[in-house]
Amino acid sequence: MRIDKITFLAAGMLFFSLTALVFAQMGDNELLLDDFEGAISAGEQGTVDFGAGGGSSVEVIASKETKYRGEQALEVKFDAVDGGYMWVSRGYGLTVKGAGAWQVEPKDIDFTKYDAISFYMYGADTKTQVAVDLVDSGSEYWRYLIEDDFTGWKEFTIPFSDFFARGDWQPEKAEKNTVLDFPVKVFQFEPRPAAKGTLYFDYVRLVKK
Repeated sequence: MRIDKITFLAAGMLFFSLTALVFAQMGDNELLLDDFEGAISAGEQGTVDFGAGGGSSVEVIASKETKYRGEQALEVKFDAVDGGYMWVSRGYGLTVKGAGAWQVEPKDIDFTKYDAISFYMYGADTKTQVAVDLVDSGSEYWRYLIEDDFTGWKEFTIPFSDFFARGDWQPEKAEKNTVLDFPVKVFQFEPRPAAKGTLYFDYVRLVKK
């Protein structure tokens, strides 16, 4: 009986050691940037930098009903019209300083460990394109387009190498060197015209693809 207890304890210790090792390895392959927990608010003192123009409109709130994980997700209600534009951003160096709500600051991230960004989107099958933008350390905007042609949660994993420098618009201060310079400091979502609906985003990470 004594041998059985020792064997049982040893097996238990081995199991927990292996489990810890697996989680440690998973941690090396991904880094949580943003899960949209906490306050989601607008305005200069808000936590999300968003807006619209050219006749388009967008509202951003926290959704506690539709979420992928945790207590809530980011809900984006939009009306994208021809000739209009919008943006929904979280990160650093934005007009809304409270939008810098990542789990870790860009300066503290070793981007050599990751080669893609990953997130979950709850689609509404609006048949619209959704632009996913990154802003690099030189304030240059980089874009990738996805399709809202599904319903429910779907994971998107986009390699950094698949992003292209935006040719339609860049801020005056951007370096515009067509090189994705790290660290990336902002991610942004923009439903494209013409479409109307509600999308949800959650669990944004850097990953090793």
